[in-house]
Amino acid sequence: GAITYMYIQVMAAPGKTVKHVDQATAVAFEDQQKINLFARKNARLVDLQDEIAAKKKELQNLEDASDDLMLNDDQDPIPYQIGEVFIHMSSEDTQEYLEKGKIALQEELTKLQVDSDEINGILSDLKVQLYAKFGDSINLEVEES
Repeated sequence: GAITYMYIQVMAAPGKTVKHVDQATAVAFEDQQKINLFARKNARLVDLQDEIAAKKKELQNLEDASDDLMLNDDQDPIPYQIGEVFIHMSSEDTQEYLEKGKIALQEELTKLQVDSDEINGILSDLKVQLYAKFGDSINLEVEES
């Protein structure tokens, strides 16, 4: 394959530089493909981490609501938001909906974590291959900005 000389700088997410080469380095096509794959997977990992954080916050909100509901000894109907509307339900029905919501979120979090772990494995393999080839010429660590 043809070898080209290029400057490697790939953006993983806005404001975060993933790679950087100080001087021109010989980059074969398959190496460039690995670098591009690394950038795509790293960007997906950032998205997954954001999604996981949002789901954890949502789960915490449901747990807080469930705790507050247990302390509520009032028999008045509870307004429960479904989509854009509020439905008034009994305390028991509201508790049941909260539990179902928590279970669904736990399942989603588990799937997101599995996806995240899988991508981390791919990134680790790519790091080993790319650092073996380019050494200090390439930086695959995310720089917080």
